[in-house]
Amino acid sequence: MEQLKKDYFEIIENIYSGIVEIRHNIHAHPELSGKEKETKAMVKHTLEHYGYKVKEYPNNYGVSADLITKDDAKMVAIRGDMDALPIVEKTGKPYASKIEGIMHACGHDAHTANLLGVAIGLKLLSQKHDLGGNFRFIFQPSEESKEGGSIEMIKEGVLDGVDMILGLHVYPYLPTGQIGYKYGVMMASADIFSIEIYGKSAHGARPHEGVDAILVSSMIINSLNHIVSRRIDPLHPAVISLGTINGGKASNIICDDVVVTGTVRTINEDVRKNIPIMMEDTIKGICKAMDAKYKFSYQFGQPELINNDEIVDILVKEAKEIIGDKNTVNLVDPVMGGEDFSEYLKIVKGSFFRLGTANHKKGTDYSQHNSMFDVDDDALKIGMKILGATGLEYIRS
Repeated sequence: MEQLKKDYFEIIENIYSGIVEIRHNIHAHPELSGKEKETKAMVKHTLEHYGYKVKEYPNNYGVSADLITKDDAKMVAIRGDMDALPIVEKTGKPYASKIEGIMHACGHDAHTANLLGVAIGLKLLSQKHDLGGNFRFIFQPSEESKEGGSIEMIKEGVLDGVDMILGLHVYPYLPTGQIGYKYGVMMASADIFSIEIYGKSAHGARPHEGVDAILVSSMIINSLNHIVSRRIDPLHPAVISLGTINGGKASNIICDDVVVTGTVRTINEDVRKNIPIMMEDTIKGICKAMDAKYKFSYQFGQPELINNDEIVDILVKEAKEIIGDKNTVNLVDPVMGGEDFSEYLKIVKGSFFRLGTANHKKGTDYSQHNSMFDVDDDALKIGMKILGATGLEYIRS
């Protein structure tokens, strides 16, 4: 087993520069959720070049490929997402986005290139060794969309036959050379909502003749922000964030229609189920008192991301052997961001981890979804090694 991993690591070192080139190419040509046509074509071409038979999915731009080395053996899936964000890049890097108003501001370019590296590395390794099991490489679209691309791929059978799944996300809050792991709940559920307040228009000089939807919405917004602080156990974190508010036609007209949208994040399923009930109670009560009407829409999104302890144990063991104990960081606390990798973990056991990419000298310590965001290429080597080694260890455990 040690020789197997040693040879795999040597392969990764040899293909590393090519993987960096792929990452830069993807970064320069970003595509939004549901529009990953050229990224898919590049991934498909690369996999086929190394002898993979690629499976395409009719309802999206996802692809997957299997490395079958032994019938009736364990299958490990590894996932990478491919979509970019509607942000203007300001990094000034040579490989900066060539597509106006779109950039890889969350690191999915690194995830895609990283997964291609693992697929290539394990394919070359299988030509020298019996891996003892099988792998499926999942290149997923639309992670940034509100629906999440994982659900559609799951419906189309991407987890059929899979025993365990791995994934990672670049993380500018840890330095390059470190990874972060977490037992149990790692990330929050991510839901969205909209509230439409219907009032009655009137002249601004005669407010008593109308029902002011702006005033009503302001009262609702203020009260919604009290739900977390006063109606939810503080030991169960939750976030209600209002993201947009739109209404009004002129400065001298009492507004009759306001639309408010936002997001809810929790790490406890009971709290998650109760929040929309509390929200509607609040909205209904204020509207009744102010003689307004409302429409409340709440959409449950990705669930909490819950890692499997057994797989985290294997991941941590492999990471410590590769980068050392001090660089394998227990994150302890979950974060309130969402991630549709959680949908895979509802079905099969697995683990998600954070790949440190912060390097101030290289300018890769900006937060995600920032116009200056970039990834330290040195981190790719670590990601590829840990994913491959963890998969191989699980297969042979």
